[in-house]
Amino acid sequence: MLTELHPQAARIADFLRERGEKIAVADGATGGLIAASLLTVPGALKFFVGGGVVYSFRARDVLFDLPADGYNDMRSATEEYALLQARAIRDNLGAQWGIAESGSAGSSKHPMGVVSGRSVAAVVGPDFERTSVVETGSDMRIENMERFTRNALDLLEQALADTV
Repeated sequence: MLTELHPQAARIADFLRERGEKIAVADGATGGLIAASLLTVPGALKFFVGGGVVYSFRARDVLFDLPADGYNDMRSATEEYALLQARAIRDNLGAQWGIAESGSAGSSKHPMGVVSGRSVAAVVGPDFERTSVVETGSDMRIENMERFTRNALDLLEQALADTV
């Protein structure tokens, strides 16, 4: 999969390097695949600040450093929740861009009741915010993780192209 995603990651890297901007990543149901895709590009330190896999409430609390009431009864895998995460990872890591994915890859019960196969990706940047929802209707974990990652990278690439 990473071999297939590398050309797109290289295009994303080119956009960011040309602008002198950096990105921070909050992977959810993608399990680190968004970050891993970007890190296939040599010299990633020029555009990639870091991030983490937000797979538990503890990880969420540490990575985003938001007060408990900052979530205002939000549910995961919603546009509002993904945008909050993208903003928080960007701001906490001092990047110009943030990308977050929140979803349920499937084959096990999601702690917040999210249906398997649902993912929301969010990208935030200078004066820019956009989300993209995927609903595969599938419980196939690996295939969903790949689809969620592709959706997030497509959203990021389009966001960067639209803000040139």
